[in-house]
Amino acid sequence: MRSRFSMALTLVAALFVAAACHRDEPEPQKTPRLVSVAVSETALELMAKGSAELHFRVAEADYAFNYTVDSPECRVRLSGKDGKVPSEFRISRIVPGAEKGSYTATLTDLGLSEDYTREVRLMIADGPDSFIPSGFFTVRSEGAGYGILVKTGLPTVYVDTQNGQAINSKTTYVPATLRIKGEGGFEGLGDVACEIRGRGNTTWYWPKKPYLLKLEEKQPVFGMYRHKRWILLANFMDRTLMRNLVSMKVSSLTSLAWTPGCVPVELVLNGVHKGSYLLIEQVRVDNHRVDVTEMKPTDNDGNNVTGGYLLELDFHFDNEVQWIDPHGENGQMANRKGIPFGVKYPDPDDLTSQQQAYIKKYVYDTAEALYGENFRDPEKGYAAWLDVDSFVDYWIVFEVMGNHELGNPGSVFMHKDRGGKLVAGPCWDFDWGVLSYNTSPHAKTGLVNGRAIWYARLFQDPAFKAKVKARFQELLPELQKIPAYMDECEKLLTESARLNFLMWNPADDASQNGGWIINGDENMTFHNAVARLRNNYNERLEVISRNL
Repeated sequence: MRSRFSMALTLVAALFVAAACHRDEPEPQKTPRLVSVAVSETALELMAKGSAELHFRVAEADYAFNYTVDSPECRVRLSGKDGKVPSEFRISRIVPGAEKGSYTATLTDLGLSEDYTREVRLMIADGPDSFIPSGFFTVRSEGAGYGILVKTGLPTVYVDTQNGQAINSKTTYVPATLRIKGEGGFEGLGDVACEIRGRGNTTWYWPKKPYLLKLEEKQPVFGMYRHKRWILLANFMDRTLMRNLVSMKVSSLTSLAWTPGCVPVELVLNGVHKGSYLLIEQVRVDNHRVDVTEMKPTDNDGNNVTGGYLLELDFHFDNEVQWIDPHGENGQMANRKGIPFGVKYPDPDDLTSQQQAYIKKYVYDTAEALYGENFRDPEKGYAAWLDVDSFVDYWIVFEVMGNHELGNPGSVFMHKDRGGKLVAGPCWDFDWGVLSYNTSPHAKTGLVNGRAIWYARLFQDPAFKAKVKARFQELLPELQKIPAYMDECEKLLTESARLNFLMWNPADDASQNGGWIINGDENMTFHNAVARLRNNYNERLEVISRNL
């Protein structure tokens, strides 16, 4: 019979073994349950067949789930507000992040639509029929809200008139909304209320119309200073699409007070692509455009009446306040003697009779001094009335570009500030006959504007001619860089030109010019026309150097 002592030892041993076995058994593991999913982005934009990354995190870092999107067992999906998986894009990849519990999902556009905006969320399965959702985020296509997406590498200007109303007038504005989709480093612009009308003289009657935009409030556009008024130049007859663009570049190299900023764009009007345009600052009196003193109706005598003024010389003679000054060359105006002057600022409704009389007399007195016996005298001659440096640089821009409009004259501007002299500029409208021997065959061997307006008389002063020659040589190193700029413009405009000339035929400009095409490259290919422009430009630099 076992003693009580031996029985106690047996019990202790059993308890010890039991305790030892209990220590060796692993603790039962709890399966982490997913409680929340958080996304970092609130909105993503997808280019056509392009991708964007969405970063998300699961709060329970140890939660394991199948995120291999091509696997049938993948536990992640997208869901719209209607509970359906979006059809325009999908999750193409998910990879874990550097931190535990963080992931990056790649969303890819499927190329099925150019115009969509979807509110979606991530759904991660936490059971056979249980999903934990993230918050909603927005996925939109690159062309969302634009109706039509034009992809040429240029920004796209969208103008929608009220009720789709047609633009049939150069004087009557149509209410509209403007939106700009940025591209190529240029920022876009959200919906802006505006008005739009036609503009131009001959160009208004061509199939591809130019327009004037007047915004409800001043806005900066493409980095240019905020303003209400902007022009959309059609460049209809310009096979290179860059005559105005290059001319403004040349002007910007000079000391002229202001050169209009401009950017090539695509225009979509009422949902229809209208082709390649040049969005450019309108010539207006403003602190950041033509910077002259703003006139008041009370500025009628003393120093106050001396400025500021903006004048336009234009053979169309369509300004409300205008006159013919009898001095100077009449260029191509066979039936008109003298030079046509018009007042652009102050506006006709604001211009007083005293102001009109003053600026008209100032122009007359300037010409009297220029054509007088003492015209070379710095105190009695033209230098007392004209800002000579500006007239030198203005002439150089027209001459380099072979623009005969200085002698026509057309779209030629001058301005005068309070207490100041008459200043040449700004440059404007360089599409007609520029760098073309069609309109100026003598440009192959000689000067185009040696006898334009007042320049015939100015060049009779050896000091003025010497000043022009010295200034041209000073500018020449920069002017010689323009062909490289043309190369850049050619690359930039290639796709835009392809689409534009599927819609418009520049040779149709002959219908407005007696059956004669204007620039001479209208029937060329875009690239051949650019090569011709570049060659003519290089020839101009050589010809001017020989003739000055």
